[in-house]
Amino acid sequence: MFRQAVPRNRRQFLKYCSAGALTLAAATQFPGLLAQESAPEWVSLGALGKPRGVSFGFALNPLLIETNAAYAGLVARECTIAVPENVLKWAHVHPQPETYSFGRPDLLLAFTQKHGIRFRGHNFCWHLDLPGWLTRTATKDSSESILRDHISTVAGRYKGRMHSWDVVNEGVQLRDGLPDGLRNSFWYRMLGPRYFDIAYDAAHRADPAALLTYNDFGLEYDNLADPAKRTAVLALLSSMIKRGVPIHALGMQSHLRAGSGEKFGPGLQTFLKQVRDLGLQVFITEMDMDDHRLKLEGPAREQAIVDIYKRYLEIMLDSGDVPVVITWGVWDTPHFTGAEAAGGPVSEHPLLFREDGSPKAEAFAVAECIRQARPQLTPQQPANA
Repeated sequence: MFRQAVPRNRRQFLKYCSAGALTLAAATQFPGLLAQESAPEWVSLGALGKPRGVSFGFALNPLLIETNAAYAGLVARECTIAVPENVLKWAHVHPQPETYSFGRPDLLLAFTQKHGIRFRGHNFCWHLDLPGWLTRTATKDSSESILRDHISTVAGRYKGRMHSWDVVNEGVQLRDGLPDGLRNSFWYRMLGPRYFDIAYDAAHRADPAALLTYNDFGLEYDNLADPAKRTAVLALLSSMIKRGVPIHALGMQSHLRAGSGEKFGPGLQTFLKQVRDLGLQVFITEMDMDDHRLKLEGPAREQAIVDIYKRYLEIMLDSGDVPVVITWGVWDTPHFTGAEAAGGPVSEHPLLFREDGSPKAEAFAVAECIRQARPQLTPQQPANA
């Protein structure tokens, strides 16, 4: 397997990213390219997406942006959009009732602005990563003002500088048994279903230029579980729009699985049309690959993963309404994938790039999907904004 020495500084990294090095990586790592007289030169995914209306990016770790030149260089090369992995979640940005911690989000924003990369915010309402002070002291009487103050403070700090915000994250969970399939989250227990209206209203007031997204997992496959969740999410979005809630996009996390036997197909295509008919865009917000079930090895294993990315992105980008593609992380480090992963085997190769910055076969497959995509519509705020 081709492996170049890890660059030790930004200058070495940029030299490594020259066409020659990446062409060699393509020839050695992408099945089928070896038969050609010469492998294609690498063009960054962000650059490929621009003429097609597709913004490509990563979820970012500010510590690595600050300390790892190769990581920062790869982000600068590939991204036209980015989102923080964790540092805008409640427990990180609002650790105490009167204390906000903006240092790391500010670092990421400064980096993205320097490199012409648009920035997303993630997130305001989630059932996880809540600070202890909030869950101990908030009451049904006080929680609305706490939520509004938090969103006003955080979104207000970045007013006019955010492409979009994930306002509610993973608010649907059918197995909780609540009306309309809503998740039995902290915010639901405090405020009931109206927490959606409160959060989106507060976000729009604080940052009216930002696109506001509902973000969730489990919507991608034509399997036994995802169609029912699609129905619940569509009902939720439709109800919000009818109530005049300012919402502009659905975020599909896109935690993909290799070796599970699940398929993408007509159900996904129909779902995308239904979202489009509501006047909403679709963002791919957290794409990665869980490969721990895959029994194949060597080139056959890599080809199986490539085929999943290709099939998924061909369907998504053919809809013409998917202007954002983000992977959950920058380069391969073994980790749990999937929104609910809490233990068990980890994915060894969940992302598109190696830890030396070179593109894998998966990256070339994604590049080809973007290259062949129909032009995506530019995100617009609907009339109810």
